[in-house]
Amino acid sequence: MGGELAVTPESSGAHSSADLLIPSASDLRANLGGAEAAILETFVVPRYLSLFGEFALDLIAESDEARVAHVNCRTGYPDRGFARRLHGAHVIGVDASSAAIELARAKAATMPGMVMSYVVSADLATALPASAFSHALTLHPTIRPEERGRLVAELARLLAPYGQGLIALPMRGSFQEIMDLFREYALKFDDSEFGHSVERATASRPTVEILSQELEDAGFDFVDVELRTSTLTFQSGRDFIEDPVSRILVVPDLRLALARADISKPLNYVRDAIDKYWSEAPFELTVHVGCGTGRRVAGQA
Repeated sequence: MGGELAVTPESSGAHSSADLLIPSASDLRANLGGAEAAILETFVVPRYLSLFGEFALDLIAESDEARVAHVNCRTGYPDRGFARRLHGAHVIGVDASSAAIELARAKAATMPGMVMSYVVSADLATALPASAFSHALTLHPTIRPEERGRLVAELARLLAPYGQGLIALPMRGSFQEIMDLFREYALKFDDSEFGHSVERATASRPTVEILSQELEDAGFDFVDVELRTSTLTFQSGRDFIEDPVSRILVVPDLRLALARADISKPLNYVRDAIDKYWSEAPFELTVHVGCGTGRRVAGQA
């Protein structure tokens, strides 16, 4: 696993007609511009993304001279934590957003003694070499539910024998308060199509058992999935809609899960409903944070 890595971005290829129903996951990641990347690093990481990053840090297997592939790395959080936890680690991050990658590189330049490099690549199948890493991970991936298996398979492809894969993401029941208000919207406005989308989106989030099976199907052994529940607090409906956590991660995640390009009317309903139902108390949004780990067994793809 030594030597330099030759990395070149790959094209995501042509979209099918089904892909055009909503913005692609790679489009959503690539649309993270300079201002959004800075906001994510300043506000979203400490308030929200840290729930996933700290979980992964708690479960990462220690290793000397580790080589870590961080898929969908955004601004490089929590790569500093991985470099400190894994003595002599070389962390390589991949993300679709050039602005996020630029910020990750700028952060890495301020950390002498830590070896980190970052590459722009939009495809789920990264250009990183196979079987070259001791660890491969992703946090809160911005993907469609049906793409999760491909992402887990990519983590497995990147790992050397007995390397560790980690994926941390919102699990079944996350954002349930918003989904309940979406159901209410669908009933009130007799939008049965949207109601069906809500039910499909709810069911598309993995349970512990489902994520465990997906890791095993990708060739992982010694699989373990752990769950932690947290809440995010908002002072009003407008606060929820305008909060950087909602704008940069939660709402794009909901759009992909619902397979809807435009959810502005349901979100406006959510905003007003929060003000109505939580007029005397802060609105609390539930997030079930799951982290799945496994080892790539020798001889498996």
